[in-house]
Amino acid sequence: MGRCSARSPVAFIFLMLRKFLSFCRALGVNPIKTYSFFKGLPWFIKDYRNLKNQLKNNSDFQIKKLDPILTNKHESSGIASGHYFHQDLLIAQKIYNAKPEKHVDVASRIDGFVAHIASFMPIEVFDIRKLESKIDNIKFVEVDFMFLKPELVNYTSSISCLHSIEHFGLGRYGDKIDVDGHLKGIDTIYKILKPGGVFYFSTPIGAQRIEFNSQRVFSVEYLLSILKDKFEIKSFSYVNDKGDLQKDVELTKSQTQNNYHCNYGCGILELIKK
Repeated sequence: MGRCSARSPVAFIFLMLRKFLSFCRALGVNPIKTYSFFKGLPWFIKDYRNLKNQLKNNSDFQIKKLDPILTNKHESSGIASGHYFHQDLLIAQKIYNAKPEKHVDVASRIDGFVAHIASFMPIEVFDIRKLESKIDNIKFVEVDFMFLKPELVNYTSSISCLHSIEHFGLGRYGDKIDVDGHLKGIDTIYKILKPGGVFYFSTPIGAQRIEFNSQRVFSVEYLLSILKDKFEIKSFSYVNDKGDLQKDVELTKSQTQNNYHCNYGCGILELIKK
């Protein structure tokens, strides 16, 4: 099982910061938003007084309530980085180019990847959680993918599971605690996929661990070991710790052993069922 190389002081600081923020979120506290609130409060008061003075000569609108948004002033127009941005866009482009007869997704992000696919073709979404909304081009099926329904064997030639398998069996989404949940999920996907079909897959990569009850993080070596008997690798890409995409990267022994220098990266694989 691969391990990360020794961390630099900067990487260690970022790791400790990430753990601190995760702990705060578990307590329902967001220190970044708290800091941004107090940082933005002076200019909010200044802008409020300015607008109030201008409204003395304009009766079209009146301020009826205060709804402070104190972070947008210093933000960029958007964030074109990170796991979800890159994986959703990259895999959606691959599916668009492949033009499969039918595409099935397993528990990927509805307001990201699934929405991308639904913009140009129908998609069936399988998830243990409910989806109350009715949306054109999206067919939802509530199902636990740690258990195979016989009628789904050889069901599709195109399937995706993006940033989801790491949660299987940890109870986060109401699923049963199962130490082999990720293995059962991959086996179910394998059996649902037709021979020669394509499996678009992503999951966190880095020093192998469980961050309970959030997720698993897989070492690249381990990930390849559980896939090799079922799938051939057509392409491997990854998002590094900085949030940048490294596209169509060669899988070398030295790089897989150090997890491509990721502590919390995102491996993105295009796989063909053997």
